[in-house]
Amino acid sequence: MFQSAALDQSISKEEFEKRVPKLRADLLEMQHTLQETRDFSTIIIVGGLDGSGKGAAIARLFEWMDNRYLICNAYESKPTEEERLRPRFWRFWRDLPARGETAIVFGSWYQRPMRRAVKGKLDNDAFERELATINRFERMLAYENVLLLKFWFTLPEKEQKKRLEAVAASKHKARHYLEEWTGLEHRQKAQIAGEKVALHTSTGFAPWIVIPAADPDYRDLSVGETVLAAMKKRHEQRDMAPVSAPAVVSGITKTSAVDAIDLTETLSKSDYKQQVAHWQGRLAELTDHKRFQKLSMVSVFQGNDAAGKGGSIRRVTQALDPRNYKVYPISAPSDEEKNRPYLWRFWRRIPKKGHIAIFDRSWYERVLVERVEGFCSEADWLRAYNEINSFEAELAHFGIVICKFWLAISEDEQLRRFKAREEVAYKNYKITEEDWRNRLKWNDYAIAAGDMVDRTSTRYAPWTLVSSQDKRHARVKVLETHCKALEKAMFG
Repeated sequence: MFQSAALDQSISKEEFEKRVPKLRADLLEMQHTLQETRDFSTIIIVGGLDGSGKGAAIARLFEWMDNRYLICNAYESKPTEEERLRPRFWRFWRDLPARGETAIVFGSWYQRPMRRAVKGKLDNDAFERELATINRFERMLAYENVLLLKFWFTLPEKEQKKRLEAVAASKHKARHYLEEWTGLEHRQKAQIAGEKVALHTSTGFAPWIVIPAADPDYRDLSVGETVLAAMKKRHEQRDMAPVSAPAVVSGITKTSAVDAIDLTETLSKSDYKQQVAHWQGRLAELTDHKRFQKLSMVSVFQGNDAAGKGGSIRRVTQALDPRNYKVYPISAPSDEEKNRPYLWRFWRRIPKKGHIAIFDRSWYERVLVERVEGFCSEADWLRAYNEINSFEAELAHFGIVICKFWLAISEDEQLRRFKAREEVAYKNYKITEEDWRNRLKWNDYAIAAGDMVDRTSTRYAPWTLVSSQDKRHARVKVLETHCKALEKAMFG
């Protein structure tokens, strides 16, 4: 596909100069409209053959559009030290534009797998797995109000050779003048890789658009007009709601793993002191071990209100070096976070190697609070199970140990703890009107929690279901689970 376009497309100077003023005015008007409505953000991916003018096309977009709402994210093929210590997609999530903004991406998530495939460092099966990961990423962005425009610039072989020779002879080489894997030496292999990329990743939500680049004016006008048309179409469709199948089958009573938690488990005070000391000591040893420097850890705490998440987290952090961990209490998203895909705020908090991130509530709020309270559509939370599984699979593949806990108490125990919080002055801050409102939806939250565990407990990120009716039992169970997960990852 990437080499099948008519490569000799061109436009007269008169026609170009006639169309550009209107295009520029329309692009600016569209940008300002999106700043008001915040319907979606736009990501423009620019790729293609060496010498095809990718940098020049980007420069022209910056000339035509309002730079206040336009950014360029250029990624080196070799990640920085900060990026190397985190999963590969972290740097792309970190830089996602807010709704109403446009980001031009140069050296995108396609660069590494295509480059490795062209240079023979990635076999066909591995290449297709990489492309499947990209598809999942782009599908989620599209569902999360991101307009994806992917351009591939192509040239006739003679024209490419001429341009590269001119660049090589120039005394003023651009910093990124050669990518080394789409030049003449690798042209045929790059075309084969491009065909596979087009086959697997040119989708309805993120199609590839081939741009003949022999004539710079034709190239840039085509890009600008395509961007404008896509933005207009997406803006006009902003009120179209997705349709989904019913999430619950009526007439069927389902018992989930959460319903089956044994709430009678207890631990005596003397045993508790002994076991807490033992497991905290072991956790300190493991996280200080040199092998942990090649790993990192993410701990997720979910559960019934007043189930003791904070107390369990404190027993974990007491064993850790404060320099190497951070606790993230997750509440309602800020305006900045609402303007980006819901996983964005969690990707930004992924720890680097040798470090630990502890989430007091997490990305699972999408399938719990947001589901029950109607803060997102049914289609949104239904697709979230797969999106979360893919997210966690990528973390695990990078070497991040994932511990997920559901802390459970009975409805009567929750009521007792709520009342106790109201009566004790230094615990008043823990009880809010929202807690009481949520309690009225106990059954709805129980169903949502059961579905969550059933659909997201995986081999690489299993849920640990903990009875927190007795806090001592819960705290020891949480510590022990952390230790055993680290031992398995570090020593097999």
